[in-house]
Amino acid sequence: MAQAAIQRHGISVRFACVCTGISTSCYHYQSKLSDENAVIADWLLRLTTVHKRWGFGLCFLHLRNVKGFPWNHKRVYRIYRELELNLRIKPKRRLRRDKPDALSVPTAMNQVWSMDFMSDSLVDGRSLRTFNLIDDYNREGLTIEVDLSLPSARVIRALEQVIEWRGKPAAIRCDNGPEYLSSELINWAEKHQITMLYIQPGKPTQNAYVERFNRTVRHEWLDLHLFESVEHAQELATQWLWLYNNERPNTAIGGIPPKQLTQAVH
Repeated sequence: MAQAAIQRHGISVRFACVCTGISTSCYHYQSKLSDENAVIADWLLRLTTVHKRWGFGLCFLHLRNVKGFPWNHKRVYRIYRELELNLRIKPKRRLRRDKPDALSVPTAMNQVWSMDFMSDSLVDGRSLRTFNLIDDYNREGLTIEVDLSLPSARVIRALEQVIEWRGKPAAIRCDNGPEYLSSELINWAEKHQITMLYIQPGKPTQNAYVERFNRTVRHEWLDLHLFESVEHAQELATQWLWLYNNERPNTAIGGIPPKQLTQAVH
């Protein structure tokens, strides 16, 4: 209003400020953050374009803990809201359940691994299976094997490939699927002195670490792609797993990627 009065009537800045009830310092103030706000907006737009299932929390943690920007969450959230990037969260019906016993938290890598299977399909309708393996300590995804069928021999081969570069775990937690109860896998675990920790039937909360990983796999990878072949699915799985381990903040370990926790330990 003061600027319009000066331009229209040719009055002084001081008189225009008196008429509009503002100080002269307010009139001359220039925002120093406008350029930086544009940088924040650009980062948010790029992150939400590349990672379509990331909400504000993951975007902020990525900017703060992975990229090292000093912006506080209130400022980033204000710009996030102005850009209308909010994810629609479907409300869930709350069910009363008995509180499960807390899982033991490993204190070092390779104490306990967790493994589980997931299912999806190719565009031609054939069923697709994935074998997911994580380290419970830092939630690092150790492998995602993809194929039409994953028998015990394939599971053992995948475990041996991970052990070659990661080292041997003290124990592996899994459910009671036929692949895990086979004598072939049990004999392999006894030979390598690895304890098999089987959860109770119908109690997936006892395998909560990998179940939470599976949810992320479903939400941020499987649901976003149509797979033309097993090779196509395996390639996308490898790319996504690298992103999960190296770039995606994980709130369960302090809002940093799993690899960052591994480097901090070493």
